[in-house]
Amino acid sequence: MKTVGYLEGTDPEFLTKLVCMGYRTLPIGNDIDNHGKNIAFISIADKVDLIVGYLHKVSPLPTMTKSLKEFLTPGIIHHIPILLLTPTETVSNAKKIVAEATTSPYIKVIDYKNLMDESKKILK
Repeated sequence: MKTVGYLEGTDPEFLTKLVCMGYRTLPIGNDIDNHGKNIAFISIADKVDLIVGYLHKVSPLPTMTKSLKEFLTPGIIHHIPILLLTPTETVSNAKKIVAEATTSPYIKVIDYKNLMDESKKILK
């Protein structure tokens, strides 16, 4: 059974559909919200097959010591796909922000409306 880690604010309808389709969900947090296990510390041992969440959840505040790249560590070094969500009108800007932090093929910025379709492609 595959597991999808999700950052706070991820659509509950999406998460419920995943559970009904036979997937597990795991709450994941950042340094501020303490929603679940910190995204920067996800490892292969956690057996997470996909991480989803809005871009702002991994965008560090000016006073934080972690960078965007550090929040994306699981995707970069453990090859765990991460789908970063943003509205249609900001996809190109969001891609530029992420590209400044990493060019990892495991990190993808998508329109939040495409979350289910993109997730199914990865989880199949």
